[in-house]
Amino acid sequence: FMVGTPADAPDPTALAAMADPGVGGLFLRGRSSAGSAATAALVAQFTAVEPVTGPRTWIATDQEGGDVQVLSGEGFEPMPTALTSAQRDDATLGADAERWGAQLRAAGVDMNLAPVADIVTSADTARLNQPIGVYNRHYGYDEATVADKAGVFAQGMREAGVLPTIKHFPGLGRVTGNTDYAADVVDTEVGADSPDVDVYRTLLDEGPAAVMMATAVYQRIDPSMPAAFSEPVVTGLLRDELGFDGVVMTDDISATAQVERWAPADRAVLAVDAGVDLLLLSADTSVFPEMYEAVLQRAKTDPTFAEKVDAAAGRILRLKEAFPGE
Repeated sequence: FMVGTPADAPDPTALAAMADPGVGGLFLRGRSSAGSAATAALVAQFTAVEPVTGPRTWIATDQEGGDVQVLSGEGFEPMPTALTSAQRDDATLGADAERWGAQLRAAGVDMNLAPVADIVTSADTARLNQPIGVYNRHYGYDEATVADKAGVFAQGMREAGVLPTIKHFPGLGRVTGNTDYAADVVDTEVGADSPDVDVYRTLLDEGPAAVMMATAVYQRIDPSMPAAFSEPVVTGLLRDELGFDGVVMTDDISATAQVERWAPADRAVLAVDAGVDLLLLSADTSVFPEMYEAVLQRAKTDPTFAEKVDAAAGRILRLKEAFPGE
């Protein structure tokens, strides 16, 4: 589990959850203009209460650029949108990303839920694409450009010792609704053979990274479930067909409109059963105890599910040990 706290003040519920060995990550949400030193002090409050033994806790945020830059103020540069960054040559963008990553590390952040690998197909469709295009979060309008520029950004983060997270599999560039605020967001175009999926074949071969699942429903792959709850999408497509055996995480499943029809306990079990490793509870950490207990009880009674829990924990532990390799 990765729990969330406002980036400008500690959430008491998240602070209490950090002492639980079931929590493996902290997400800094919202916006903070307090600067690097204040962010580092906030992070220190959380790491002070994490279990003494065991692996470190990932400290994550959304530092994409443009409208999606959680941390600003002294020690953090204003970052352009992905679409603007994509106009820079690879050497410049790589140096920029490494510098932005170093700023995160200085503040105690070692995981960035970026870059966006969603393909918005044109400037005209971008105006209709609420989650990505409206905010210019995309690096371009075709697979080659997105693979190149998102890959350069990700490598810059790695060079700084920050784990990139490539999102939102299998692609949010063609939907209209934003899954944070709208239910019944369905993609009717993306399939297993789409460039939106193929871009991951390139990006996931380039170095360590996590993958974030979208919560939209993909009619051409599995019309029955949001991608984060879908075994055909997570295990069948991402793991088996694309061969990815790294860490897979959900987008927020604590308080978004797209998943609210399922009880919190069911969301957690469905995601793990689908093959997800890390469950993001960024907006509402109060659901953590219910989700944790649901996963625990299912693991106690279902050996196959228990094996999935063990496999998920193993992938997280291996990545934490291997990257950044300090």
